[in-house]
Amino acid sequence: MKRALVTALLGGLFLVPAWAGPGHDHGDEAAPVSAGGPQRQPDGSVFLPKAAQRQMEVRTVPVSGAELPRSHELQGVVVMDPNAGGKVQPIQAGRLVAPPQGLPNLGQRVQRGQLLAYVEPAAGALERSAQAAQVAELKSLLGLAEKRQARLKELADTVPRREIEVAQAEVTGLQARIGALGQGLSGREALLAPVSGVIAASNAVVGQVVDARELVFEVVDPKQLRIEALAYDVALANDVGAAFLASADAQPQALRFLGGATRLREQALPLNFSGANGGTSGLALGQAVRVVVQSRSTVKAYAVPAKALMKNPSNQTIVWVKQAPERFVPKLVQVQALDGVQVAVTQGLEEGDRVVVQGATLVNQVR
Repeated sequence: MKRALVTALLGGLFLVPAWAGPGHDHGDEAAPVSAGGPQRQPDGSVFLPKAAQRQMEVRTVPVSGAELPRSHELQGVVVMDPNAGGKVQPIQAGRLVAPPQGLPNLGQRVQRGQLLAYVEPAAGALERSAQAAQVAELKSLLGLAEKRQARLKELADTVPRREIEVAQAEVTGLQARIGALGQGLSGREALLAPVSGVIAASNAVVGQVVDARELVFEVVDPKQLRIEALAYDVALANDVGAAFLASADAQPQALRFLGGATRLREQALPLNFSGANGGTSGLALGQAVRVVVQSRSTVKAYAVPAKALMKNPSNQTIVWVKQAPERFVPKLVQVQALDGVQVAVTQGLEEGDRVVVQGATLVNQVR
């Protein structure tokens, strides 16, 4: 009887629930707090509740295949339009002198023929002394010629008119030679604006000594710039259908193809483009840009925004496709440029796939 009672008491003791003390976690709270929140599934897909989709502003659009032009993305640079820009260079060495209104500032608008600066010729001492001696000699000859002309005019009734005209021509020639030499000694070369536009570059400082053909000013029309892109496929120059200035966060700016060179430069063929409807506004000389050139040939593809493209942990290009109301799956794709804002997906998508075109970055970050 006593042994049975002890056994019952021990059994009841083992049935009493034990509670862990503070700081001792036995895994009773191992379940995730956000079990119903966004999370990455073992197969790589993402579970995204409707509330999270609205908060992340996720937007999808169905894709449809179409015949899209084959495109190539080229590296380009903004250059000067030779008909709407020019360089100001002196034809002789000398010292820069500011005009009465001062030297022009960067960005200042100037008109064609406007005075920008003077260049005082910098001649050596021996050269200047030789010119001065030549001027003195010509002045002496001019004095004799003027006296002879005066005597012949007094004898106009007895001297043939031809001799008087020869004397007069001699005086005129000597005066012109003296004026030319005097201009070379004390004259200044005026640097004028070759075109109407703005000062894009200025290397002028008052008192600066410049050499002949040294660039002092550069004047351009900011609304008439050109873009030079390098194509490594020679056949591309004969198959240009359209061109765009690539921009990730703006509408594509249309370009007009002007022509391509017929001579390679550093194993590449330069292609020239100009802006269509102000397509080069806001650009600066020397700025690096991306040019998307569309050829006349086409390929079956799906057009999606470039911002929909993501990278997976293996650095492969993917897009997120909505497979179910709260399930998104990544798909590996092969793309090519289309117009600078959109890309053409040639492989990886199917007709009707709903591609994430807004909020794809946030979906790609779900872990």
